[in-house]
Amino acid sequence: MATHDAWALVCRLFAGGTPVLRTMLSPNEIASLSVLGKAVKPTTVDQSFVLCPHCQQHRAQVWGDGRGGRMCRCPDCGPVAVEVNDGAALALDEDWLRQKMRLALGIESRDGIDDLGDGVWRLGDARRSPVLLARNLARVLHEPALLDRVRVASGDIRVITPKPSITRGSPFGADVEWLVLEERFTFYGGGITLLSTPSPSVTPVAADPATPVNGPFSVDFKWATLADVQATPIQFTDGQSKVFGALWSFKGEATTADRIMQRAGLDSSKPSDLFKIKAKDKSKPGPAAQHAAYGALVVTQQRAGLYAMPCAAAGKEVAMT
Repeated sequence: MATHDAWALVCRLFAGGTPVLRTMLSPNEIASLSVLGKAVKPTTVDQSFVLCPHCQQHRAQVWGDGRGGRMCRCPDCGPVAVEVNDGAALALDEDWLRQKMRLALGIESRDGIDDLGDGVWRLGDARRSPVLLARNLARVLHEPALLDRVRVASGDIRVITPKPSITRGSPFGADVEWLVLEERFTFYGGGITLLSTPSPSVTPVAADPATPVNGPFSVDFKWATLADVQATPIQFTDGQSKVFGALWSFKGEATTADRIMQRAGLDSSKPSDLFKIKAKDKSKPGPAAQHAAYGALVVTQQRAGLYAMPCAAAGKEVAMT
């Protein structure tokens, strides 16, 4: 179990491409750190602004308290002390990952690693097959020229990415083999090993319900694609999707909580109620991503009691993968 959790954490850190706060790790992930060794390293994140340590609902600016400590002023909680460990985080040693992946695939050491930009690397050639490692599948699908840059005569291409939220069948042509990082590799003996080929999937390729239609949102607002929050699409609960749908309908206009919740058909007093992280869910990445998405998309004027979604305004765009 420790090995499985260790590999899952490696994949999570690689897909995100950014450090993860230690407080956001699950107990199993924390227990697996002793197995990972040099694969992960401690780091700190920028703490000029932090997520309120008390409610974890709002990002607030950090100030000195005049006594050698630090505090933030949360719109809901007021002044809250900020401890040093609130910024403790872990980052993946990506050089370690790329080198161990080369060993697992039997790539000759004389082949260098080429950084193709924006989270894609050419690891080298394995038995005359170029190997690409990417943070997410969408990056490769949206830029087919990446494959043309590494393609060689009479040689297939291997593309390795973390598993997307939605199973997509076989996304490439016959000359490109897709290896899912979580399924085809594992952490073993301080390194990485390639698992045996799984049985061919008979799952048909289906329309992706997470495809952005309304700005960063899917057509039903149950998914959002926000590269700055998570490498893969973020899934929301029914209540959360109703809140986002209601906010979207106001086209970026600042609106009271009453009007928003009435249009959403929900009993809660304000939109943020649906995105609060419950104590039992604090170690789970799903609720954390939902909360972060709300913070990234919704602007709150606390004193006036107004809420707005700027990306819903005409002509407003949000960066998407």
